[in-house]
Amino acid sequence: MSTATAPRAPRPGGDRDLRVAVLGVGAMGQDHARRLARLTRGTQLVVVSDVDAARTDAVAAEFGVRAVHDPVAAVHDPDVDAVVIATPGSTHEGLVLEALAAGKPTLCEKPLTTSPATARRIVDAEHALGRPLVQVGFMRRFDAEYERLRALVASRELGRPLFLHCVHRNASTPPNFSSEMLVLDSVVHEVDVTRFLLDEEVTAVTVLTPRRSATAPEGLQDPQFVLLETESGTLVDVEVFVNTTTGYVVRTELVAERGSAQIGLGVGLVQQSGTGWGGAVAPGFKERFGAAYDTQVQRWADAVRSGAGVDGPGVWDGYAAAAVCAAGVESLRTGRRVEVDLGARPGGA
Repeated sequence: MSTATAPRAPRPGGDRDLRVAVLGVGAMGQDHARRLARLTRGTQLVVVSDVDAARTDAVAAEFGVRAVHDPVAAVHDPDVDAVVIATPGSTHEGLVLEALAAGKPTLCEKPLTTSPATARRIVDAEHALGRPLVQVGFMRRFDAEYERLRALVASRELGRPLFLHCVHRNASTPPNFSSEMLVLDSVVHEVDVTRFLLDEEVTAVTVLTPRRSATAPEGLQDPQFVLLETESGTLVDVEVFVNTTTGYVVRTELVAERGSAQIGLGVGLVQQSGTGWGGAVAPGFKERFGAAYDTQVQRWADAVRSGAGVDGPGVWDGYAAAAVCAAGVESLRTGRRVEVDLGARPGGA
């Protein structure tokens, strides 16, 4: 679908709330619906949509909003100013292109799409419109600990980054979770974190497969060890282990020329340098990234209402993550180091 002549969606003015449709009301979509209806300032949940009619009707009744069983119709609904996409990844390309055609600002859960080629089509379609409309749901960028670590990297207080050591562990995986999904669904977050913290692209990926854990379902290569190389020569290793049986753990350690810093210990940022070691206790964490999701949606809504459209990762970030993960899947299958070629960024930015 061509998006070059997409209409500009009306921007809420004055005190009028942003009217939002949530597409896909599984666990993630219901969480976003609840957030938009009850927590996010300046928004009004008006439509929920899912191909599962019974689920759509039940969620609509819970929040007192309209049920639209066709997500494409929900995108083009005249009472909808903006959309949140939480449908399966295989549907994202079509729905995002529909949103671009309608000129509707969109928050799309990761992945932007399921392949670099389809993600690149969205990059080019948005570029043709001449304004940012699509934000990608990499919520870790809105986590206070990651924001502090990024600021520390940018300050060069500890010198240039040399390594990032990352840990990504889940207690268990759902049925039909594949070895490739450890890269596509889990490591994708570390890929975006690498680009966010270091402000540079990933240039190569190597996936190593250690001894398979006895806790992994039959046929699943779990854990995996992923090595990312960046433009500047910083190395990033990711231990991904998604059937630990013990819980959800995400940690990141920066090793720089004059010290190190680590997040994800449940105590805020812990910094070690020549001047000492220490950190601050972060109160009230019930869920590792609950606050980050809240902040992400609030900042997106504020950006849309202001006319900026996006405040966070955009379509290029979604495309870059898809390209790196595709290289990771190739490395997993072949056992070889795979280089990443993103091509030229539209506009040369």
